[in-house]
Amino acid sequence: MLELKVSRSLFSLTEARIVEIQADMGRNIDLSQLEFQFGGKSLSQWRKWTSGSNFNGDPFITIIDKPKFIGETGIVKVTLKFDLLFNRESLSERSIRTQYQKFIGNYELAMIDPRSKIKASTTVRLNVYDEFLFYQELKPEIDRIFKQASQKNNRYLKYDSLGKSVQGRDLHFVILAKNKVVVDKYLKVTLPTALENPETLINKLEYGFIGEYQIPIWFNNIHPDEIEGPDAQVELLRKFALEDKITVHTVKNGRKETVTLNVNEVLNDVIFLFMFTNNPDGRVANTRRNTNGFDLNRDNHFQTQPETILVTQAIAKWTPLSFLDMHGYVSTFLIEPTTPPHNPNYEYDLLYNNMIGQARSMGQAGLGNSDFSSYIIPALDYKNGWDDMSVGYTPMYAMLHGSLGHTIEIPALSQDGFHAMVGVGLGAVLFVKENKDQLYKNQLEIFRRGVNGIDDRAVDKYLVNASGKPIGRFRKGNNNFFPDYYVIPIDAKQQENKLEAYKMVQYLLRNGVKVDKLTIKTKVNGIIYPKGTFIVPLKQAKRGIANAMLYKGDDVSDWGAMYDTTVVNFPDLRGFTVFEIRNEDAFNQNVIRIKNTGLPKGKIKTKALYHVLTNTDNDTIKLVNYFLKNGAFVGKALETRGIINKGDFIVKTKDLQTYGENFFFTARYIYTAIPVKTMQLKQPKVAVTGSDQLKFTVQELGFKMVKQADADVIVSDSSSIITSNLPGKTLVGIGLDALKAVKDRGLLPGFNINYTKNGHDGLVKAKIKNHLITSGYQTDEILYTTSGMWITTVPAGAEILASFSNSNDFFVAGWWPGHEKAKGQILALTHTFKKTTFILFANDLASRAHTQNSYRFIANSIFDA
Repeated sequence: MLELKVSRSLFSLTEARIVEIQADMGRNIDLSQLEFQFGGKSLSQWRKWTSGSNFNGDPFITIIDKPKFIGETGIVKVTLKFDLLFNRESLSERSIRTQYQKFIGNYELAMIDPRSKIKASTTVRLNVYDEFLFYQELKPEIDRIFKQASQKNNRYLKYDSLGKSVQGRDLHFVILAKNKVVVDKYLKVTLPTALENPETLINKLEYGFIGEYQIPIWFNNIHPDEIEGPDAQVELLRKFALEDKITVHTVKNGRKETVTLNVNEVLNDVIFLFMFTNNPDGRVANTRRNTNGFDLNRDNHFQTQPETILVTQAIAKWTPLSFLDMHGYVSTFLIEPTTPPHNPNYEYDLLYNNMIGQARSMGQAGLGNSDFSSYIIPALDYKNGWDDMSVGYTPMYAMLHGSLGHTIEIPALSQDGFHAMVGVGLGAVLFVKENKDQLYKNQLEIFRRGVNGIDDRAVDKYLVNASGKPIGRFRKGNNNFFPDYYVIPIDAKQQENKLEAYKMVQYLLRNGVKVDKLTIKTKVNGIIYPKGTFIVPLKQAKRGIANAMLYKGDDVSDWGAMYDTTVVNFPDLRGFTVFEIRNEDAFNQNVIRIKNTGLPKGKIKTKALYHVLTNTDNDTIKLVNYFLKNGAFVGKALETRGIINKGDFIVKTKDLQTYGENFFFTARYIYTAIPVKTMQLKQPKVAVTGSDQLKFTVQELGFKMVKQADADVIVSDSSSIITSNLPGKTLVGIGLDALKAVKDRGLLPGFNINYTKNGHDGLVKAKIKNHLITSGYQTDEILYTTSGMWITTVPAGAEILASFSNSNDFFVAGWWPGHEKAKGQILALTHTFKKTTFILFANDLASRAHTQNSYRFIANSIFDA
């Protein structure tokens, strides 16, 4: 086989390219009969995309300069044009984004004489743009850069895997710095001082005594199908690891300019952190969501997924000054900061102006490095609808640590989009280098306010209502928005859910929040807190993290548009008890600082014949399902008597000794026969239709999952209910889509609903009726909805399980315009009609796996079938 020489060997799906090919085919061939192949197919078989999965348009590859001999030789020269396979330079359209990657790869390009069978060929590559890397190519490319750098300079490069994704892939993380000494100094000296005694560093900055210091810039990508993020980071790593000087092209006031970054000088100021993608499995599958079906950019506060737990822990460890999250593909080149409303736990006055400045620097460099002509900043160009009220986005989570947090959206999946994103990174570095002292001083001031418990009113003008009127932080008549302490009790008389209380302490610790523990019992405001009670002091640098997760939340229902749901409130949504203390001397010296804590486990009394497991936490549900899976006896109490409550689980002590070692449970003990009416549970077969979050929840609780036709119970938060499967089964319907399907199909005559808008979210006070399905819950509960819905009528004889409270203050927090219509309305019911038992909830029981206090409604419904 002959060698085919090519003028280029790399082709692009987003950029048309011309290639000259030649081979010594000999003079005896007929030029008009030559054939050309790409990937083993003739050029005529390669057609452009038209729609869907159809490729029947114009030719993708054409001959634009016919074959000819070079001089008197037998060398044949031909010019080909590789056009745009998808008929466009940007592949950001969703229908294209799901299929273009199958065309990326190495191909044989061949010139063939059919008569003599002479073939000349070579291997070329077709990529989406030149620098695109599949996940499996990322680490080898990082290694190549490391090797080249080791041969060229003494810069410090360190690779870490932060941990594993759901499917076991590494979360690649790289540190680039001047040397190891500056990294150690930052982590062991500068950052601890900043968090403990920020005023010391502020004074050194003001008087010019601080000397050389470095602060981190963090590059991030969380949606890996927005592909430029990881690739731009690799390019930025390559530049800052290998080059001595980098030319930054910018556009200011319509004029192109260039700025030169001296990399050694940059490294005197900056430590680079590269988090190439938070979602390795999504990079492999070309999906936004992780393997469990979660959008990780809505999980940085909830932290239900392993990837977000690992990344947020690293953000807390490094506390970067600047944080860039690289996204696409909104219709315009967009760089945050955002519109209002803003989360009140940010120190917005210390962030806003610098974020505007950095956004402009990034935008100008993005334009200078690409053919894009403009960019927008939502804070300046939008009125609402692109807000940072939610702290679930990665940049917003970083802002709680004092970072300048930016989401950057490029409008095109293309070669130009890649260049723009690289420019964005360079512009961010340029801004930090030019303004480092002032930027760091502001971050230190954020920490100083926290350490000293200062609620500065300068924040208030940035916190406005929908009319643009400043309303400030909602202080509820207090002098300070932030309490002095949160108390997380662990004593059974004070704590509703001990397991979730311990999990919250673990959460706070890994997110950089300081937690203390009482060394002696202490009385505060008439309540005695036992030794061992957890205390979260709010006089600390990271108070914004603690308060954002533990406070009730805000009512932002006056806004016409919000980008996402707003409620966090771990205590109510996870179901544990906290006390807010406003007394700065409440605990004095009666505490010790803790660095970690384990999780509690259940206690077994071996002399008891039976153990009664209270139906008050999700680990107990998991344990019950583990019992049933292994064929062990589980009885469910049908009445309340003595130490046993209706809905509690009764198990044999010997079985609990066998199966209960790794679970938490709260137990009471029976030494003789079971004194209440019970029903023996069998392992239910459960089908789940709808959201991945619901499937994740049911699976986490340990239920056996089957197809609808084979199920005893169908649990659904969608309209994908197969009606013919319902007779003889129980349908647990959750949220608007499922309940609307029941109504619209007439499955339950007499049932009707009303709603404002799907996506309206709210934390609401509810009244719970006494029923097996509601066992383990109190009469007064706080529940969550993202459906904006309520039940208006029910069939005769239906049992009401829960209602919205009729009190004027029933709405606690969230974004639900028109929520007053739900006051006193029905929230949940159960009714049997034509051999199908319907259990319907108007609220959301498994929203993003955060509403864990509501999981037992699902479990009880399944066990009740």
